[in-house]
Parts: sequence; C-alpha cells; structure tokens
Amino acid sequence: MLKLNASYSKKVPADTEYSSQSYHASIEVELPDGLTPEQLNARIHETFAMVRDSVEAELHGETVNAGQMTSVPQQPAQQQNKPAYGKKPATDAPASPKQIKFLLDLARQSGYTIEQLKARFNVAALEDLSRTQCSRAIDLLNGKAA
Repeated sequence: MLKLNASYSKKVPADTEYSSQSYHASIEVELPDGLTPEQLNARIHETFAMVRDSVEAELHGETVNAGQMTSVPQQPAQQQNKPAYGKKPATDAPASPKQIKFLLDLARQSGYTIEQLKARFNVAALEDLSRTQCSRAIDLLNGKAA
C-alpha cells in the first residue's frame, strides 16, 4: 500500500483592514501497490482536485456531492455578504485613507492610472472603494490577484 497526502490552502481578504481568512483541507488516502506510473499520476491529480474543489466550494458557499464533485449553490449565513469581484456589499466599510494612499503609491509604481483603477472597480472616485475592493486592487497591483 502507498499513502498519498494531498492538501490545499487559500487565503482571502477578510472584512477588516489588513486581515485575511484562511481555508485549508487535506486528505490522506491509501493507494494499491502495482499501479502504473500513469495510473499513479491520475490518482494523484484526482485526489488533489478533490481537495482543491472542496476548499473552493467552501470558500464560495457551495456544497460538494461525494463521488460526483459537482457543486450545488448554497447560501450559508456567513457567506451572504461576501462581495463579488469589483462589487461592494451594503455592509462593507469604505476604504481607509491609508489603504487609498498605499493603492495610489502602488499604482504609480506599477504604471496604472487612477482612471484604470476607477474603471476596473466601477467607481467614480477611489474614495468610493470599499475596504474589500481596495484590498483587491492592492493585491492586483502586487501581482497576487488570481
């Protein structure tokens, strides 16, 4: 018997300034002896995909059906106010002046214009950004956006 450990983690911005939430899953499975390299590689990829899909489903408020790995949308209480990329939920606080200044400094260094940032996040002024949107913009300019 071979043992396979697969894990996947992801950090996402949280509701408060300069903080994040971490999602992690890992699994250990036993594989039979005598698998060909191709079969072994396929099992590794399947196992990793299952763990990754589970974390992503949890992150997006979905449940994963065992065996099928298909997602069923669900709206748990803690996920209802999560913003879509570039969208501002009603409960998200405005970006702080420090966040906006840091964003402007990064934009200047990265060659982005204020107009490009305003268009990307669909706001009239950078001061209209929420904390979450500003955090995502900072991640984008730092090369951390997916």
